[in-house]
Amino acid sequence: MKSSIDEKIALEHQAAKLFMRLYQQKFGVKMQHIWHNEPAKPDVSCYLQQQRLDLEIAHLYGSEAEAMKILGRELKGGTLEALQSLDHWPVAERLLQALNRLISNKAQKSYDSEKVWLVIRNAHPDWQAQELEQTPHLLKIPLKHPFEQIWLVADMTGQAGLVPLYPLSTANEKKEQN
Repeated sequence: MKSSIDEKIALEHQAAKLFMRLYQQKFGVKMQHIWHNEPAKPDVSCYLQQQRLDLEIAHLYGSEAEAMKILGRELKGGTLEALQSLDHWPVAERLLQALNRLISNKAQKSYDSEKVWLVIRNAHPDWQAQELEQTPHLLKIPLKHPFEQIWLVADMTGQAGLVPLYPLSTANEKKEQN
């Protein structure tokens, strides 16, 4: 059985490779050479058109209990109760809260890097691309954070594509260029 650190690194690499492929397809730019970093740096580094780019990778699960379920962990009393209590909250509200919490937590970090993007991969099977695409303008992005851009891979496999979260104007300008 893999250790949780090995599993985390494997998930980060999968997410980074998926993001790089989707970004290349969407914008027609080359991204290559992925490698893992030490904790003072963002999770993964690559090159975006021959310029170094560091990617901080995060997975959007919702809650800790949902993460355990999604990752196939054994679910016991308290975890099962936590999952059942979530049924009372609207899906869209929970999505927005989870994204805001994740971005807020990541925004508190500092990195030894000149150019960092946050890449979030949606791992929650109930949150679909349509809901995710309606979310960016509702997010509460902290005023101070280390990210030049924030992107959301809309599902675990990348079938639903990329959703730009920050800055919205840059992402919209890139859409218009294509």
